[in-house]
Amino acid sequence: MRILFLLFAILPIIEIALLVKVGGIIGGWNTIAIVILTAFLGSYLVRREGLQTLQTAQDKMQRNELPGNEIVQGLMLVVAGVLLVTPGFMTDILGLLFVFPGSRHVIASHLTKHMKARVVTSAGFGGQSPFDQPQSPFTQQPRDENGDVYEGQYTNKTDNDENNRLR
Repeated sequence: MRILFLLFAILPIIEIALLVKVGGIIGGWNTIAIVILTAFLGSYLVRREGLQTLQTAQDKMQRNELPGNEIVQGLMLVVAGVLLVTPGFMTDILGLLFVFPGSRHVIASHLTKHMKARVVTSAGFGGQSPFDQPQSPFTQQPRDENGDVYEGQYTNKTDNDENNRLR
């Protein structure tokens, strides 16, 4: 919750203050030109790195390997694209950290470690998988004395024979 508050409340205030400060130093039009230039440069870099990451993921899948790290990097590139197109210097710096391969690999490895730890701890020792659906007592299958479940359709032949005789 705190992170969302920082993103949506404090970060725009910081961005506006930085834009005004830089605009006062180098001029308003130069500041606008830098913001537009970083948006175009960022979109080019995101596209190039995204295609490279996609190619690596496809190569891993052809070798029957799970491209987990590439999936995380692809998501980071999506976030980087949004950050780089958003006007501001803080978002541009964060977006460039997500785009450049060296920093992206480091951040992605930390994210995957964190996600693996979350999955393991959320599964816990409760005996149920986090993916199990809770069962209602009203939808449980009837069981016999051995605990076996028998399902199927049946037709009562005695009723059909009596109906045929009455006709």
